Amino acid sequence: MTEATERFFESLPTRAPEVLGGLALGTLQIDLATDHWTEHWLVRMRPGIVQISRNRGPADAIWFSSAALFDRLVTGEAQGVAAVLRNESTFSGNVVLFLSFRRFFPDPPGTRDPREVARRSAGRLG
Repeated sequence: MTEATERFFESLPTRAPEVLGGLALGTLQIDLATDHWTEHWLVRMRPGIVQISRNRGPADAIWFSSAALFDRLVTGEAQGVAAVLRNESTFSGNVVLFLSFRRFFPDPPGTRDPREVARRSAGRLG
């Protein structure tokens, strides 16, 4: 596992109050594969709260990804939903947990909020 992934998981509990809303309630198991080795992360989510452990366990959803892809997700170089749709990773279980968890990932580099772009454009026109 890379340092970026390790830091990402360590940051989740402090970021949870601003990221997780009311629908995030359950446990997501994240399995990250490298060659013939799989690392497991158990992420328990409640509105505004995340608990992380390095275990397998009963989970409401399981997300399987390569460790390399997950590194790209935590740096904003890849998008979780796109990876699942392209079959680069797999997901089963409560989809709300996946959709809630993906909010922890950063936006791709260079991404701008369209609302902010529109505000600046409106300011130049007025």
